[in-house]
Amino acid sequence: MEKGNHSEVTEFILSGLTDRPELQVPLFVVFLLIYVITLVGNGGMILIITIDPQLHTPMYFFLRNLSFCDLCISLIISPKMLLNFLAERKSISYTSCAVQLYLSIVFADVECLLLAVMAYDRYVAISNPLLYTVTMSRQLCNQLVVGVYSVGIVDSMIYTCCTFRLSFCSSNIVNHFFCDIPPLLALSCSDTRINEIMMFAFMLCFTVSIFVTILLSYVYITSTILQILSAEGRRKAFSTCSFHLTSVVLFYGTQLFMYLRPTSSFSMDTDKIVSVFYTLVIPMWNPLIYSLRNTEVKDSQKRLMRKRKSRW
Repeated sequence: MEKGNHSEVTEFILSGLTDRPELQVPLFVVFLLIYVITLVGNGGMILIITIDPQLHTPMYFFLRNLSFCDLCISLIISPKMLLNFLAERKSISYTSCAVQLYLSIVFADVECLLLAVMAYDRYVAISNPLLYTVTMSRQLCNQLVVGVYSVGIVDSMIYTCCTFRLSFCSSNIVNHFFCDIPPLLALSCSDTRINEIMMFAFMLCFTVSIFVTILLSYVYITSTILQILSAEGRRKAFSTCSFHLTSVVLFYGTQLFMYLRPTSSFSMDTDKIVSVFYTLVIPMWNPLIYSLRNTEVKDSQKRLMRKRKSRW
């Protein structure tokens, strides 16, 4: 990072979702509720999967990592956002802004890749169930998760360094509720064309290719499910895959809308609304999808409740 950046800007001001005073407290209440549900939902999923031996399978191993990822995204974004709803001065230091950007990209990348890994897991489970536990061994699962985090860490480092090597000299007001790449690029007085091209190329080559691969895998999975003779077997297979596909569409849909639009159509107000979905709503929604629509998770919850009552 250029030393000059620190002499030009030492802190940023986050404009937040709205500058209307009468909406600050109602929005604080709404997003505090979302934050609490996210913490309880994802924390509960991690706890249930960890303590129930019947859920110690590859699918739930990846689901636990997804819940951890959603939990971290919420912890990175929500506390500062909630504080700023009630604060008169909505400032964030230069270093804290860089850290927030870095961590948010890490876990956004991790979630993106985890959803792809979970699609592969479902593909193996349905296409070759007899060899599922052999193919998806514990060693392979660990290697996939380590690889996912490694890609997220390296990619985020590149993006963060490229963003904060720019000069921020004209203004320090970030038109957003957290430090994200588009509003920081809009704020910079440097030439940002290389950053914009890099961001667009990455999203096009990386995110789109993964999204298309996931959809193609589900085409194959669907054709395989339709060949199952048992109606109960087809129902269970569709149920297992449908909630994962729902998460995929929600997450990738907002990401692609956010970063693949033409620069001329950028609107910070629109971007803020979309960002709310993939940073706050989806992390809250994922554990609800997987717990309410997953028979095994609900059965695990019932077993834990019975054990707890028996101890009383």
